[in-house]
Amino acid sequence: MAIKVFRPTSPGRRRMSGYTFDEITKDKPEKSLLRRKNSKAGRNFRGKVTVHHRGGGEKRQLRIIDFKRDKTGVPGRVAAIEYDPNRSARIALIFYADGEKRYILAPVGLNVDDKIMSGPGAEIKPGNSMEMKSMPTGIEIHNIELNKGRGGQIVRSAGASAQLMVKEGEYVLLRLPSGEIRRVRSDCIATVGHVGNLEHQNISLGKAGRKRHMGIRPTVRGSAMSPRDHPHGGGEGRSPIGMPGPKTPWGKPAMGYKTRKPKASDRMIVKRRGKKGG
Repeated sequence: MAIKVFRPTSPGRRRMSGYTFDEITKDKPEKSLLRRKNSKAGRNFRGKVTVHHRGGGEKRQLRIIDFKRDKTGVPGRVAAIEYDPNRSARIALIFYADGEKRYILAPVGLNVDDKIMSGPGAEIKPGNSMEMKSMPTGIEIHNIELNKGRGGQIVRSAGASAQLMVKEGEYVLLRLPSGEIRRVRSDCIATVGHVGNLEHQNISLGKAGRKRHMGIRPTVRGSAMSPRDHPHGGGEGRSPIGMPGPKTPWGKPAMGYKTRKPKASDRMIVKRRGKKGG
């Protein structure tokens, strides 16, 4: 996949880049694998905003992605590589030998007319999925299950991959893209290869409008709000925050305050991720 850089014919075009979509082979999605997606604008079932700065954006339809890869022993053919507006990765349309059609995440190196398979008899090549105990150590994988039969939950974004480091009895050690080393059951399923669309992180939106098209609204500074809306608000002109340390909109300490709650799965973490940029 290549990136195209726009000429600065206007202020909005300056420093803007986008996709060439060279890898896309089909313009229209498979209708049988589409579902309606209603915009919630960051609100929960009560209508209360729980995810801020969401709203508007282009209308989308959900593509049903096969994260479970439970089509065991049935060969499939890659019919097309498509664009999915709901994720950073590209998706591949698979025609299986029994007539069923499914979408999967398109890894690097997967092309139209390639053959894929899931299960114990699958080869070690991009796009094939199997239990991690059947994979060699050192291999790059994605779409990894954390619980048997639940489907892939981690390492699904564009360009991401985890490394299978060591096998330890019923568990394997994985190095995740964040640098975290985590223990996962060896009978969980993963897919071989990197997720495609490697250049996604190099895209420069260039203007605020492209962010609005994605359904993301502006983020307002707390110091620009009133005191009832944010602890940093109020005062005449540009005032300091007036408290010992920055706060969140709900009055909790920000910037370094630990908020992660202990989970049962934390015991699976061997080494936590490092600090960003470090």
